[in-house]
Amino acid sequence: MGGSPLRILVVGAGIAGLAVARALRMVGLRPDVTERLPPGERADAGLYLPGNAARALGRLDLDGPVRPLGHVVHRQRFLDAAGAPLCEVDLDALWSGVGECRALPRAELHRVLLTGAGGAVRHGAEVCTIDLLPHSVGVTFVDGTATEYDLVIGADGPRSSIRALAGLGGPPRPAGQVVYRAVVRDGPPVTDWTALLGQRAGFLVVPIGGGRLYCYADEAGAVLPADPAARLREVFGDYGGPVPAVLEALDRVHVGLTEEVELGRWSRGRVLLVGDAAHATSPTLSQGAAMALEDAVVLAESLRAAGDVETALTAYESRRRPRTRWVRDRTRDRNRTRDVPPALRDPLLRGRGGRIFGEHYRLLLGPL
Repeated sequence: MGGSPLRILVVGAGIAGLAVARALRMVGLRPDVTERLPPGERADAGLYLPGNAARALGRLDLDGPVRPLGHVVHRQRFLDAAGAPLCEVDLDALWSGVGECRALPRAELHRVLLTGAGGAVRHGAEVCTIDLLPHSVGVTFVDGTATEYDLVIGADGPRSSIRALAGLGGPPRPAGQVVYRAVVRDGPPVTDWTALLGQRAGFLVVPIGGGRLYCYADEAGAVLPADPAARLREVFGDYGGPVPAVLEALDRVHVGLTEEVELGRWSRGRVLLVGDAAHATSPTLSQGAAMALEDAVVLAESLRAAGDVETALTAYESRRRPRTRWVRDRTRDRNRTRDVPPALRDPLLRGRGGRIFGEHYRLLLGPL
């Protein structure tokens, strides 16, 4: 079906949507890409890409443009709240033959994907209705324009409007964590992915190149604080390791709630969900971007190999569900360790933590 004049709409111009657009272009398709938000620089945030994300970028022929960006991460270090070592994961060994691990500003990856997708995004175009026709999808935008497509792909995140309009599911489910994100300049010298684990809270620091550090912290809860920076200092003020210097260098802090999306099906008629719109999890395993990139590769392959759209969507979902289910289940496994008192958890991690955490990625080492 590759190279056929399929009319395809990709809704959402984040990582998932642009990766899908790039993958479709590589098999001869030319999708329309829309984004309800106006163009502009993305929020100041970092991104950690495990080895399977690097492999997917290679399949999208984007590994070259990404290679000069960010910081290659060779090791994950887990510390207790005071900064004493718990365990380590050798990332080069874990992802050997798959890809290197890299941390970089999210905006830099977005620019690479935007160029790879052809650069044409219709901003401010919000879908207000979709009509599931026998062999197509009618789409009406808020400005009143209407178009018919052979396939509509919802890549519009955990709170996907396409998911709701297609009757595939409602709002995401809270995962029970308040998360804080910041990029720090002139912070302490950190060369590894470094996480400090406390009681139902954790603080991650990872270098993203150019002397910048990406900081991600979370605590159990479901209510956003009025002053995120003050709350961050309150919760993590007595942590050790690099945390005191990071807190001292903090400027702007973004706060949000973790959300999960778990659906019985990802498509209805000729509407398909990809990325976080289909299978969002909390970011504990840093697999959100990786799963979106893999989705793009597999979807393009499925469309190229199948004789019709319906067969392609069935094949796509059958390939992707086992991996996304694995990520969801392993994410929940790791999140449950937060509820174990440090007095019980930390001795276990000192003895077997590296093997336990490495095992969480085992399925992802295999082919897509």
